[in-house]
Amino acid sequence: MQNPSTATQESASSASGFFLTRLTGLASRNRSPCSNSDGYSLSTTSNALFFNGCGSRTRRTRASLSLNTKSSVNSSLRGFISEFNSFIRFHCDKVVPDSFASIGVSSHENGVRGNDSGGVLGEEGLQLNGVEADRPKKVLILMSDTGGGHRASAEAIRAAFNQEFGDEYQVFITDLWTDHTPWPFNQLPRSYNFLVKHGALWKMTYYGTAPRVIHQSNFAATSTFIAREIAQGLMKYQPDIIISVHPLMQHVPLRVLRSKGLLDKIVFTTVITDLSTCHPTWFHKLVTRCYCPSTEVAKRAQKAGLQTSQIKVYGLPVRPSFVKQVRPKVELRRELGMDENLPAVLLMGGGEGMGPIEATARALGDALYDESLGEAVGQVLIICGRNKKLQTRLSSIDWKIPVQVKGFVTKMEECMGACNCIITKAGPGTIAEAMIRGLPIILNGYIAGQEAGNVPYVVENGCGKFSKSPKEISKIVADWFGPGSKQLEIMSQNALRLARPEAVFKIVQDMHELVRQRNYLPQLSCTA
Repeated sequence: MQNPSTATQESASSASGFFLTRLTGLASRNRSPCSNSDGYSLSTTSNALFFNGCGSRTRRTRASLSLNTKSSVNSSLRGFISEFNSFIRFHCDKVVPDSFASIGVSSHENGVRGNDSGGVLGEEGLQLNGVEADRPKKVLILMSDTGGGHRASAEAIRAAFNQEFGDEYQVFITDLWTDHTPWPFNQLPRSYNFLVKHGALWKMTYYGTAPRVIHQSNFAATSTFIAREIAQGLMKYQPDIIISVHPLMQHVPLRVLRSKGLLDKIVFTTVITDLSTCHPTWFHKLVTRCYCPSTEVAKRAQKAGLQTSQIKVYGLPVRPSFVKQVRPKVELRRELGMDENLPAVLLMGGGEGMGPIEATARALGDALYDESLGEAVGQVLIICGRNKKLQTRLSSIDWKIPVQVKGFVTKMEECMGACNCIITKAGPGTIAEAMIRGLPIILNGYIAGQEAGNVPYVVENGCGKFSKSPKEISKIVADWFGPGSKQLEIMSQNALRLARPEAVFKIVQDMHELVRQRNYLPQLSCTA
């Protein structure tokens, strides 16, 4: 019994021969096959029209069809074009499973298709009359829930696209590994959480995979197992732009796009979400653009082989709400149930409420209470994230000072705006947001590898301090709220100096320009 795919390929090949014969016949009946002012031209060396049997690996045949805009188009030629486009749509869109219909290409390096209205589309998947298809552009953001920072950056980019361009773009966020790969690859977030909880294992994994020869060979081996699933995951969204906000979202997707001949048709960008130190897998030479949050990361990108034209330093993307004008502290504190007059410190441990939050909170409760005066000299706002057990324990304590305990919050800009300083682990997103709000930062921990460089970034730039000791941290805060208030003010100014609140808008505007340039074609027309 004949293999269906073989039969399809043979049918497509024979049909392609039929259409080329028809095209040659039309050429012989209409003037000369050379260009002139009255008709059209046929060339077997042009790339404007391309067909290779939709899947067969036979010798490719190329032909180009150019219509003069000043004369009427022969009706038989119109019929041929319509019949040819119908054929391409049927065989390429239906037979080939992993095509990218939105940009008008099949799974091969080149392709031809018609648009939905029967018009002619060129090799780049654009209408030959220079008018873009009347559809929103599609943006696909690749991330993974290995820590909260990647999703936060993805959400910030989506919000900025919506705010800047409205319905002009449709933005999708997907965890490529979890949603589109089989076991064990879909266990990446769970594996990461396990490794991070066992610091020595994560440190060994991070630095052990840093050499290029190690991680590139790993990605090459991984691609052999999951390339098809990744291709189908990308095809599902038919993107015009792909944005990676995760170090493991470059190499395999770019291998897939290169194998499909789509690198010149889809804008692929990387938005690095690590402030200083970052893993080498963030960098890939085939990206259209690499957005770096700092000059330190940009230097690493250049060292990895990226060209200057590929690199932009705009800052870390944070929620657009942080760009809005800060409301008065008194008003924000009133809404949060805080004391309106006492200076406040924000204590948090990320979305999962990690770190020595309880021990630090108890130490602050003692340090911010003046025994001689019998009153509080400061207050604490604690964010426990999704750690409900921690929230319950802290809420049950009889505090001597004003303490507000919150769970997972969505309006972090208001919590930061209500406070005078912040205690947190060295997550890049939280650091960037705190700087926008001008909050001096006390870092109480970091994840080995990607967060290690954030500590000197904060301390050496005069934006804060580092300590793992809850008692030492409480003493620093008590000093800032008392005799050391001048130092607190200086650090606040330093933080504002490093802040980049417009970063996410600059990033999406640059992406919009990349798409506009990629989609531009000179004005041509197939009408009389």
